[in-house]
Amino acid sequence: MIAEHTVKAFDEDITRLRGLITEMGGLAEIALENALDALIRGDEELADRIVAEDRKLDTLEVEVDRLAVKIIALRAPMADDLREVIAALKIAGVVERIGDYAKNIAKRVGRIEGRTRFEPLTLLPAMGDVAAEMVHDVLTAYAARDPSLALEVIASDKKVDAFYNSVFRNLVSHMVENPATISSAAQLLFVARNIERIGDHATNVAEMVYFAATGSYPLDDDS
Repeated sequence: MIAEHTVKAFDEDITRLRGLITEMGGLAEIALENALDALIRGDEELADRIVAEDRKLDTLEVEVDRLAVKIIALRAPMADDLREVIAALKIAGVVERIGDYAKNIAKRVGRIEGRTRFEPLTLLPAMGDVAAEMVHDVLTAYAARDPSLALEVIASDKKVDAFYNSVFRNLVSHMVENPATISSAAQLLFVARNIERIGDHATNVAEMVYFAATGSYPLDDDS
């Protein structure tokens, strides 16, 4: 009976841990989507709301940390179970950072003047869509314990990098040709960099999902 109770308690803790990660991922995904929407439309009210709601992610990350420590201390998980707990602990931190990047994008909304003159601004939504899709897919991979989907997410990061390079070149050219727009263009460069970092973090989560599912890390094609 004791062993059965322990197994049941452990299963409940793992289910709760997975639920918290899923909840965090959903909030980060919405924050990114809203931040890009606010950026394109110049919606400062929406941007302020994104900044304020980031605290929810911070609170959930603390809850994940506490639960993971409890599981390790009280349940002494081994092998696959330990990998899952460690992966969840790391993923929570990365998802929280994705939320921070979405918040940082939102903070730039009110600092961009004459947004209709910026051709690079038309590239950012497409770049953001790729990064957002990576975040969505990696959360799906986590929920399904799908290492194949995790690998697809990792491969998608090259698209985000290509977008970033294109946006960077476009904005630098724009600043050279239109010195009066340097301040606003610099804000867009900051936004592009944040989107690029979101892609990097989604890749990091994908690597941890792959590790939790298989016990090994995906091979680096560049090595």
